[in-house]
Amino acid sequence: MKHKHLIDKMTIEEKAALLSGKNVWQSWNIDRLDIPSIFCSDGPHGVRKQAGSGDHLGLNASLEATCFPTAATIANSWEEELGEEIGRALGEEAAVQEVDVLLGPGLNIKRSPLCGRNFEYFSEDPYLSGKMASAYVRGIQSQGVYACPKHFAVNSQELRRMAMNSVIDERTLREIYLEGFEIAVKEGKAKTIMSSYNEVNGVYANESTHLLQDILRKEWGFDGIVITDWGASNDHVNGVKAGSNLEMPSPGLDSARELIKAIEDKTLTMEELDQCVDDLLDIILTSKENKKTRAKQFDKKQHHELARKAARKSIVLLKNEEQILPIQKEKKVAVIGDFAKTPRYQGAGSSMVNPTQLESMEQLYKQYFPNSIGCVQGYQRNGEPDAQLSKEALELAKQADIVVYCFGLDELSESEGLDRLHMRIPQNQIELLEELYRVNPNIVGVLSGGSAIEMPWDGCCKGILHGYLGGQALSLIHI
Repeated sequence: MKHKHLIDKMTIEEKAALLSGKNVWQSWNIDRLDIPSIFCSDGPHGVRKQAGSGDHLGLNASLEATCFPTAATIANSWEEELGEEIGRALGEEAAVQEVDVLLGPGLNIKRSPLCGRNFEYFSEDPYLSGKMASAYVRGIQSQGVYACPKHFAVNSQELRRMAMNSVIDERTLREIYLEGFEIAVKEGKAKTIMSSYNEVNGVYANESTHLLQDILRKEWGFDGIVITDWGASNDHVNGVKAGSNLEMPSPGLDSARELIKAIEDKTLTMEELDQCVDDLLDIILTSKENKKTRAKQFDKKQHHELARKAARKSIVLLKNEEQILPIQKEKKVAVIGDFAKTPRYQGAGSSMVNPTQLESMEQLYKQYFPNSIGCVQGYQRNGEPDAQLSKEALELAKQADIVVYCFGLDELSESEGLDRLHMRIPQNQIELLEELYRVNPNIVGVLSGGSAIEMPWDGCCKGILHGYLGGQALSLIHI
């Protein structure tokens, strides 16, 4: 035990209280022993530290931070170096905002294309997920901030995520669902891990001795702390027995009372309690030392350009008939689509970042297309038909050599807390695309979205670029 001298001075009440949050984002502090609290913040692709009262759903405003492309986007780059560079920037911004634990990256396996949170995860492939997550972790932790890979484990859907039971055999568990986490722990040296809401083979992940002790600590050599997902603690006593260190967000002191009663009833040993406290103290006290050398400010412009670089390296060219791309400078270009005016650049839910700035196609398209003839909305984002918007788009398209059509999944199509019901792009966007094709077949489709989609309409486009969810900086270099 690393901190026995300190643990010996703690009362049982202080030990029990330390293992749960005092509010939405902070752990308890013990002033008489000079033990500070640690501050956690959401942040898979940008720091989301809330300025006022905290919540875990992204409802209240957060401080400005660089919004980088989401994990689903960056995975397309296949560049660990890029992931580490983004991680360093995330860690630097977290340090400036006095965040000790950045809750990410997310590396759940995309078992279902309908999972509403797929935008926040890297891949269907555990090796790619692990390598990219490891790179993020190294970058974040190089700045004196702890990364927290999530959600451990087998958490692959949002529907009934707090009640579902992932039934799985041992080989599949290890070869697919745990491999990414193993890489993040062994190569990235992650110091915190977030346990998931769901059960795994009938046992809540946060109470699973097999996951948290046998595999994570004994086999992989993990020497950090396990933090519950927010509200993911079913039985705190069983969690502590399994090696879960910090129950979040803020259960009051009821959880502490449960631990004390369990000690009295001998259903929990003092050694088990002390071990969890010792692990947590190690993170708390190391964070306290790290604060002395952390960054005090960051270069917003530099980080914005990194976001642009990341978006550029992650764009995917899906189609290029008749070499329509890159678009020649002399071509008359019509830019059409609500996403050109109000970009879809990140997901929804707990990962929602308040960007330091936000670029749109409407702002910058004339730099890329000197002979552009205009930019119109074309369709309603909410899916409602609008004859006037369609008419304006068709009239503009008739005058153009090439149409750049910006479309994709809207904010309601994919979000934390719910799964998609289908894989289609909103119908009004596709109807407009088909109408545009009838008046001008030279269409380059620019897609936005963080999840897999059906593409029966691809014949209407000579070129298709998928930008996924590209963050706050626009990159049109491939157009």
